[in-house]
Amino acid sequence: MTYFEQSEQTHPLALNLFDAPDEPPVAAQQSAQASGDNARAGASPSQRQEMQAQAPLSAEAILGLAQSAREALAQIQTLEALEAFRLNYLGRKGQLTLLKRGLKDVADEARGPLGQQLNALSDDLTEQAVARQQQLQADAMAQTLASEQIDVTMPAVGMLQGKAHPLTQITLQISQIFTAMGYQVLDDNQCPEVETDYYNFEALNFAADHPARDMQDTFYTDVAPQVLLRSQTSNAQIRYMEQQVQEGKQPPFKILAPGRVYRNEAVNSRKNVLFHQIEGLVVAPNIRFSDLKGTLAQFIQAFFGEAKPTRFRASYFPFTEPSAEVDVFWDRYGWLEILGCGMVHPNVLKAVGLNPEQYSGFAFGLGVERLAMLKLGTPDIRLFYQNDIRLLDACP
Repeated sequence: MTYFEQSEQTHPLALNLFDAPDEPPVAAQQSAQASGDNARAGASPSQRQEMQAQAPLSAEAILGLAQSAREALAQIQTLEALEAFRLNYLGRKGQLTLLKRGLKDVADEARGPLGQQLNALSDDLTEQAVARQQQLQADAMAQTLASEQIDVTMPAVGMLQGKAHPLTQITLQISQIFTAMGYQVLDDNQCPEVETDYYNFEALNFAADHPARDMQDTFYTDVAPQVLLRSQTSNAQIRYMEQQVQEGKQPPFKILAPGRVYRNEAVNSRKNVLFHQIEGLVVAPNIRFSDLKGTLAQFIQAFFGEAKPTRFRASYFPFTEPSAEVDVFWDRYGWLEILGCGMVHPNVLKAVGLNPEQYSGFAFGLGVERLAMLKLGTPDIRLFYQNDIRLLDACP
């Protein structure tokens, strides 16, 4: 039962907020309130509230407030005016709150009915204010849609999304292939770019005066004696196995180490002073060259999407014996080298504290740029470092 329904039962002068007549139906009531109404008519809103707060609470006062609220709400045309209405009637210092404060001064037998009427009025005004707010918001939205004439059925404007650099994509593809084979991918914390001569050359069976060092001429720094920029990610072999042995762990080892390497090269379409390499290493009892060939054949098929004619050419690397370079046949280019590999040299195993009579292994090194050029059809290695948006867009 709403406030107004309760009021009709409890007081003969009760009026519905939106159906009440403009004039009270009882002439005696109009006469009784005339003097007070005349006084309030010329007062400001704050003065009227103060007068209302000073006047004794009665059913007539509640009905008067309901009538004024009805008239005020009917004239509201904006959300700003509705907020002012809420503050004036329902706020902490509003007229309804002032009436409620008068409950303490009425007789005990009248306090209950008057309190119910005030609560019902508060609920009714709140409900009507919310309904008016929804109507005003709907009208404003309709007006906005009509004036702006937006076709909401049109597709939204697409947002350009970035993607990984081609070299990063190729590195991730290679890593995922070998991860599926059970390899552990290392990061640069285990094989740093700024390296010592020992881990980059000496422990990998490069003698100090061996001509093989000329093939990997790199950049030395002034950080300390024999500190250089690594020329290969093969330093990961030594650092990883050395750490495992020091921790009391023994093979099997199966790792993949991607990263940047540096060479003192003449820059051209196929060579650069900086490029990316991925080192693979497997060490366990009874590892054979056939294991290496099977692993690389599986990788080539997975990376290029099909099996390709492959050949192993005898080569030389100080840290593998025997050593080979792997070529893949292309209809357009013929035979092209894609990586170097071989069986881990016994001296490398000895350098990390492993017995070469008990363990054997294989290693391989992939040039990321070279594989990217073949897979993406990039004619010049330097294009990968020029941030040409055409190259980036050409990559899937």
